[in-house]
Amino acid sequence: MRYLYVLFLLSLTTVLSSQNTNVTFRSKLTYNNQKLSNIWGYAAGGREYALVGAALGMSIVDVTNPDSPVEISQISGPNSQWREIKTYQHYAYIVSEGGSGVQIVDLTPLPAPPVTFHSYFGNGAINGTLTKAHALHVDESKGYLYLYGTNLFGGKAIVCNLNTDPYNPSYVNYVNFGSGNAGYVHDGYVDNDILYASHIYTGQFAIYNLADKNNIIQVATQPTPGLFTHNTWRNGNYLFTTDEVSNSFLTSYDISNTSNITQLDKIQSNPGSSSIVHNTYIHNDFAITSWYKDGFTIVDVSRPANMVQVGNYDTYDAGGNGFEGAWGVYPYLPSGTIVASNIRKLNTQNGELFVCTPDYVRGCYLEGKITDASNNNPLNGALIKLIATSLQENSASTGLYKMAQLQSGNFAVQVSKTGYITFNGNVALSNGVLTILNVALAPNVPLPVELVDFTATVEESDALLNWETASEHSNAGFEVQQSMDAHTWHPLGFVAAKGPSEYEFRVPGLVPGSWYFRLRQVDLDGKETFSPVRSIVIQDNKFNAVLMPNSVTDQCSLRLTSNYTSSVEVDIYDAKLQSTGLHWTLHLQETSDLPISVGQLPAGTYYVVVRTDREKMTLPFVKQ
Repeated sequence: MRYLYVLFLLSLTTVLSSQNTNVTFRSKLTYNNQKLSNIWGYAAGGREYALVGAALGMSIVDVTNPDSPVEISQISGPNSQWREIKTYQHYAYIVSEGGSGVQIVDLTPLPAPPVTFHSYFGNGAINGTLTKAHALHVDESKGYLYLYGTNLFGGKAIVCNLNTDPYNPSYVNYVNFGSGNAGYVHDGYVDNDILYASHIYTGQFAIYNLADKNNIIQVATQPTPGLFTHNTWRNGNYLFTTDEVSNSFLTSYDISNTSNITQLDKIQSNPGSSSIVHNTYIHNDFAITSWYKDGFTIVDVSRPANMVQVGNYDTYDAGGNGFEGAWGVYPYLPSGTIVASNIRKLNTQNGELFVCTPDYVRGCYLEGKITDASNNNPLNGALIKLIATSLQENSASTGLYKMAQLQSGNFAVQVSKTGYITFNGNVALSNGVLTILNVALAPNVPLPVELVDFTATVEESDALLNWETASEHSNAGFEVQQSMDAHTWHPLGFVAAKGPSEYEFRVPGLVPGSWYFRLRQVDLDGKETFSPVRSIVIQDNKFNAVLMPNSVTDQCSLRLTSNYTSSVEVDIYDAKLQSTGLHWTLHLQETSDLPISVGQLPAGTYYVVVRTDREKMTLPFVKQ
């Protein structure tokens, strides 16, 4: 057996750290006059290996010492720009567009060569006819090999059984859906007999159930943003896709209900650069993705609807559009080492293997809801800006917004919308922590009755509504209205006007959940005006913190409820997020009410920050 060895140049020259984030360069191997394609990895006997798709065959590189990688051997194969590799048990499976069927390598002898290999050209109904494939995947949970973009069946996915003998696969069936380009599968992810196929030419992914491989069922299809679906990778109830086009996205979907697949978010490595995404893999709720000329990125996908890039390493000396740079990246080695394949160094024909150490850091999340303070209706198109950063977002039709960044710290935040008074405040962001900031924007139109205060408080399962007027003009009274969703309102009763005064109304026997209340102020001539909405939560023993009221003169009350025992830290910060010195420590078991005296504080905006070992909540209030 002949082995083709490659001259390696070990480069220890680091790339300027300003180009990279949370990734440390360790070493690089250069393949003279040989381009690289995709990459995979393998670990056994305490050693780690990069399985590199090179133009002349798969290269096996020992990367146990990331600072000193050593090539062990290269498995000769057809000269091809495309080569894909996956592993199962102690075998590597290699396919290319150049031929040789499926090369199967027994990796047992590592780290000492030689390793044995042979080619599988099909058996049974496809005996001797399988010559090439574009990509492949192994369903390790069931022991099946899936081949994509082969020379058979128009490139539809082919299924082979590995359970009897992984070194000699056995043909089972092919996924016979669609015709022509519609049936072609470019790549795919399979787990537990469910295939998530990338139909690149129709711009969609399809989900297939292969539990009965003689009766394959197409479960669902879903278009992707770039309509050129290159690869898929699943993470629990979420699927992630890439579109191999200029100005492309890494995109997330909720697939928990396959009859109603929902696109959650999409993210670019370098917005405005026209860069092209290629392959993504999910590891511990991080998406590690090759982006051609942008190298590879690390995206925190622990909140799939609010993805944030937290790391990157640029493997190529030029940027923008084009199919150069990082072809593939592999993040699953036990040590955490990442290996990446660079197609070629700029202006050469020399492929490059990069060995790096990542620092996985969670993003800082800011989410919330923007509402109209006069009626609590959600506000669409409100602009939320994190001052002194480039981070900004518009609220959706639901009033919800979500944004995230890598940097932690204290930030000024501004919420604005035409016709409303701009909100200015501050938030404290921490890595791995979701900070919720709900903002009710006040319209510029004053109420006909001047309300001094309107509060809703919880007394066991009752809601106690109190309001006070400073002045009243032609006021007939107040209709008290209640809602479960802040959209559909029901009258509870009418309180007649009695001049500038204090009013009270009790709503008894509420079931657990969120309840919303507002006042419909009615003039003597029939005209009406609505007060701001107030809400309460009747607890069902889940953790929650409610501040009552949120417009304070001397004292307010913080109600804490939880179904688990926890130590609770409570602090009050001013508008610049500077501590006021007011601090409490509670041992919470079920429900606790903490009276908070703020009479000594100057007038202004303040924040009550509640922390447990699991959660953090920020509750704003105004000191009159």
